[in-house]
Amino acid sequence: MGWMQDETGLEKTAANHVPLTPLSALRRAAHVFADEMAVVYGAHRKTYAEHYDRCTRLASALAGMGVEPGDVVATILPNIPAHAEAHFGVPACGAVLNAINTRLDVGTVAYILQHGGARVVLVDSQFLELAETAIKRLEGRAPLIIEVPDMPAGHPASGRHATYEQVLGNAPHDFDWILPQDEWESIALNYTSGTTGRPKGVVYHHRGAYLNAMGQVISWGMVLRPRYLTIVPLFHCNGWCHTWMMPMVGGTIVCCRDITAPAIFDAIADEGATHFGGAPIVLNMLVNAPDSERRSFDHTVQVFTAGAPPAPATLAKIEPMGFHVTQVYGLTEVYGPATECTWGPHLDHLEGKERAAIKARQGVAMPFMEHITVVDDQMGQIPMDGVAQGEIVMRGNGVMKGYLKNPEATAEAFKGGYFHTGDIAVQHADGYIQIADRAKDIIISGGENISSVEIEGVLMGHPDVLLAAVVAKPDEKWGEVPCAFVELKPGASATEADLIAFTRETLAGFKTPKRVVFQELPKTSTGKIQKFELRQIAATA
Repeated sequence: MGWMQDETGLEKTAANHVPLTPLSALRRAAHVFADEMAVVYGAHRKTYAEHYDRCTRLASALAGMGVEPGDVVATILPNIPAHAEAHFGVPACGAVLNAINTRLDVGTVAYILQHGGARVVLVDSQFLELAETAIKRLEGRAPLIIEVPDMPAGHPASGRHATYEQVLGNAPHDFDWILPQDEWESIALNYTSGTTGRPKGVVYHHRGAYLNAMGQVISWGMVLRPRYLTIVPLFHCNGWCHTWMMPMVGGTIVCCRDITAPAIFDAIADEGATHFGGAPIVLNMLVNAPDSERRSFDHTVQVFTAGAPPAPATLAKIEPMGFHVTQVYGLTEVYGPATECTWGPHLDHLEGKERAAIKARQGVAMPFMEHITVVDDQMGQIPMDGVAQGEIVMRGNGVMKGYLKNPEATAEAFKGGYFHTGDIAVQHADGYIQIADRAKDIIISGGENISSVEIEGVLMGHPDVLLAAVVAKPDEKWGEVPCAFVELKPGASATEADLIAFTRETLAGFKTPKRVVFQELPKTSTGKIQKFELRQIAATA
């Protein structure tokens, strides 16, 4: 076997070893798909040649502002063309892209800007006050603001900063892209949700971004020239790497600033959107949209859903509407999706609830991941019986470099040679993973572990329920008991007693909610329900 390694005397050269990076995909697309549409947003319609040129001028402008390789450039932008361009233009000058959640509070934004050390920030006019207030709190050198007005949405330039189009207009077209010399170089910095304590800075490398984007092409069965609708925020795992994916297949990015049912149906009907990713809450929004907000379309839309286990009831309703849904699962630390519920002919006979129940599984590792499984506390493989529970762990090229300036948290996350997700799951005989709960969301009642996800799935099957979330409520006798928070559909009249009785038809008595609270559920910008807030309410409910 030695000759396969180095006995030939052959070496890596510029001809046979090029560091992997998603930047290469856009350089190729600028030639292969030069006159084909790359980005669409209302009247903004740019071909790949034009898209490449705009990204080049952004890189040129940033370098002219003193941004050097390894520096951080932040964005506070919705899903608009400038944000798609930043995913290429920022790393094309050697910098690291830090896409910041637009719904964060001033203190958290200030922390991220300080911790990440951003030199420049691209800011949508709608969020200018947020950025300016956060920057006033920083110590040391303040980052330069480039304002991005969004005229179609009614956010004109403030006049307080250089605008994005001015910056691009003054930049040379012939900037020579700075590609990574080592694919381990950083391409992006993303901060975790930070529901408890300060968010952690997750560092991505060029290799992982490339392989994640390429791997999802395979997982999605994507063919050339898809039309991708940007529902997943580009500040969330860089939009699950989908913006980096599109040039690989000559796809069109259809930007969507505000995520509403009419906007999604319009994009499908008018722009021919063929693919989108989104949290289950997005699917639920489409299922419950009134006829006045819907549009007819004659093609099947391919959907990746993740962020929380989707209720089987929602999956059963959306597929007949013209959507083919694949459940995927991942975290910020693994560039977005890392597992998929791969479908096979042996499952085609399933219909209705049985079909939806299988589709709600998180599935198996995507092609770019090396190994994903479920282990016990001693890192031993759990029985694949669909009953035993353990923690999902991952290893592969789609795992982050680590947490910025936090070696202790990095070491803890990587103990045993795997990334520890903190998600509790069972594993079925075919190896498919199914999440039971986040470790912190497991309800322990009288010594019995209760899955909040299981109860939520049952509640979502009630015809009056729009959304449901279940958390632990302190109890003197049992320690904890399930407490359900429910949003009812407009005009619905189900009572607490109705819903508790409904769950008893399916669940064991100790698993049924002991309290049902009717209210709007607090959500993150990516559609995840903020259970830490609900736990605080449940403590006194």
